[in-house]
Amino acid sequence: MKKKLLSTGDYERQALVFKALSNPTRIHLIELLCKRERWASELQEGLGISKANLSQHLSVLRAAGVVATQREGKQLYCGITLPEVKVATTTLRNMTKAVSRASRRP
Repeated sequence: MKKKLLSTGDYERQALVFKALSNPTRIHLIELLCKRERWASELQEGLGISKANLSQHLSVLRAAGVVATQREGKQLYCGITLPEVKVATTTLRNMTKAVSRASRRP
């Protein structure tokens, strides 16, 4: 059975997700959210970044469909949208370790 080829739109959505994951701060943010949902103020403190910077990173991650936020009063509650996000970040971490090991081989 042949696999169906992806459409251009599918590739564009994949690129959007990869772009969202291409920033070290956003990867760290996702790692924090994979452990548990958090208030934006907790993320700001854990990442050591400004409120404006966190807002920009969350915007990119929301646009990619990786993170969801919910406002409760003046507070913003953040979480991962899908369990596949955890799987993807674990896979990326493992790939990074494998590449690092391979580059050290003689």
